[in-house]
Amino acid sequence: MATGRQAAFGKGLPLRLCIYLLAALILAMPARTALEHHFLYFPDTRHAATPADVGLAFEELVFPAADGTRLGGWLIPGQPGAPLVLFCMGNAGNISHRLETMQLLHGLGVAMFIFDYRGYGKSAGKASEAGTYEDIAGAMELLKSRGWPAGQTIIFGRSLGAAIGLEAALHVPPAGLIMESAFTSIKAMGRYHYPLLNLLLGWLIGAKYDNLAKISRLQSPLLLIHGRSDTICPPFMAEELFAKAPRDKQILWIPGADHNDGLVGGGDSYRNALRQAIMRWTGFSAEGN
Repeated sequence: MATGRQAAFGKGLPLRLCIYLLAALILAMPARTALEHHFLYFPDTRHAATPADVGLAFEELVFPAADGTRLGGWLIPGQPGAPLVLFCMGNAGNISHRLETMQLLHGLGVAMFIFDYRGYGKSAGKASEAGTYEDIAGAMELLKSRGWPAGQTIIFGRSLGAAIGLEAALHVPPAGLIMESAFTSIKAMGRYHYPLLNLLLGWLIGAKYDNLAKISRLQSPLLLIHGRSDTICPPFMAEELFAKAPRDKQILWIPGADHNDGLVGGGDSYRNALRQAIMRWTGFSAEGN
């Protein structure tokens, strides 16, 4: 699982060290690429485990992103006739670090597809904002070809994945969208965590992932999940997103949970919120639940 690796966003580095690192990166490669990859993307190219290690049957799939980049992912079957949850992970590690989420969703009876963004795991290429959008568009096409059109698909994004999932939902509305531990925008994250660096160098970061500017256009129902003690994406960001989202929305606050603690800290309330949203959006209720 390695949840401690997720959603680093450069937090915790001393200001002087950040400046030295940024200077070195800017001199070594184009500044925009350097900053984005230093602060936004933390890929691991080696899978540490597979769903089989936690007793889950799965199919390993190779598929093209919308621009043709070769990607990899895992399809975990659900109960007969179940909808599918397309899971978009955070910014660190790879899909092999999300086994606990796979177990949770499998326990709800749904099918699940999780994929590595370009540059992560076995996927080719190098991550970028535009690239991650091409990646999820390719995943949606793959699922459609396998019998899960958008109306039978729920997009579930965590942290950076919430921004990627929102972008996809605006183009091909799913049955529902779940955004966990979401931020308002990369610019807002820079202002919050490193106001001085953001003022001096923030203009060099090309990635926007501007959820706040987009969310009012969402046509699908929305479930926001956020920890009350999130130190990476502060709770006020969830409040701002919720306020701008259309009417068909709900929010689950998890008391005491930090950025990566929702699944564990939320316990039954977390699982029940997911189960109820799936049933309300698709009509599916797992046998035995």
